[in-house]
Amino acid sequence: MIPIKPVGMAPASGAGPSAAAQAANAYLKPGILNLQSLPPLALYVHFPWCVRKCPYCDFNSHEAQGGFPEQEYLDAMRADLESALPLVWGRRIHTVFIGGGTPSLMSAAGLERLLSDIRTLLPLDGRAEITMEANPGTFEAEKFKSYRDSGINRLSIGIQSFNSRHLEALGRIHDGDQARRAIEIAHASFDNFNLDLMYALPQQTMAEARADLALAIAAAAPHLSLYHLTLEPNTYFAKYPPALPDDDASAEMQDMIEEATAAAGYTHYEVSAYAQAGRQARHNLNYWEFGDYLGIGAGAHSKLSFPHRIVRQARYKQPRAYMQQVAAGNSVQEEREIGRGELGFEFMLNALRLRDGFAVNLFAERTGLTVNTIEAELNAAEAKGLLYRDHQVIMPTALGQRFLNDLQEMFLQD
Repeated sequence: MIPIKPVGMAPASGAGPSAAAQAANAYLKPGILNLQSLPPLALYVHFPWCVRKCPYCDFNSHEAQGGFPEQEYLDAMRADLESALPLVWGRRIHTVFIGGGTPSLMSAAGLERLLSDIRTLLPLDGRAEITMEANPGTFEAEKFKSYRDSGINRLSIGIQSFNSRHLEALGRIHDGDQARRAIEIAHASFDNFNLDLMYALPQQTMAEARADLALAIAAAAPHLSLYHLTLEPNTYFAKYPPALPDDDASAEMQDMIEEATAAAGYTHYEVSAYAQAGRQARHNLNYWEFGDYLGIGAGAHSKLSFPHRIVRQARYKQPRAYMQQVAAGNSVQEEREIGRGELGFEFMLNALRLRDGFAVNLFAERTGLTVNTIEAELNAAEAKGLLYRDHQVIMPTALGQRFLNDLQEMFLQD
């Protein structure tokens, strides 16, 4: 056991153990839970820069005007990861996801350095899924071959649409031809990739939505993520709302997506996720199954389990502030322990997104609580026809999938 100090207290030079190690020691003390085992652990890496901020985007992304400090940021992420090691000591990493922003703006050498740092500091599972987000308009065949050689084995490509008119309305930097070219490059170096596609776009017709989906299916992508455009707070679209298809038209598009993906052999396994056999996104599945994840980089979030407690963390959001805080020995801006009264809702908020639900015993494994803790809520949801359960599985019904927000909110406790 590493002897350590409380969070936020960086030791003087040569004065002893780190703040993160002190925190790890504190987390291992008796607490409110009793987890029999720790869940799988994933790593999320956030790259915060993009070419241009899209009007619908509420992610932590910042326009890279005049470039970005790649080496300084990579130095900060390595230091961030080193400081977090005591919190995950000895635990194997099963998946890595490099998100953004637009990580494919990173140089081939920068990506190589990032993955080398991760391998040096963390025990990666030999079959680890390592995903990087990439946007058309940043695709270069040789650079993506280098990404593959560095260890990336899955891409997530932000197509959004193949229709140049809709791409322009969405503020994307690519057009339809560049979207198709990106898929060609992905096929050349990767056998596993996801396409992000959006529907219910400004002034989009059913025929246009069907054409977008047909092109995505024809691209033989192993995985599709199909998102309904929503107007998120604090975005340009929220301030200046575009004309969107009405609820009936959006519902018809969703029905079309269900039929077309099923006919093409895709399984709709999560709210927005469709996969060919065996190609589910393992990193995202870990989120939905209430697994653990360590997040490094500006604004990254973590959920970490210890034998007697579960903790959430958030890094400093602004890239410059993040790098400065890491240099000062404190990358974590917010940290809190999840209370017993919150755990049922937090688990169900994630697990009910899975169309086939979850094994009954998973609730106890991941929360340290018995399923009886949420018995009243389960009974109420079942009575309303929103939930099915037996001795093996708990899952949303078709009605529960349609009114998922209402179903999830039933597990909120005062």
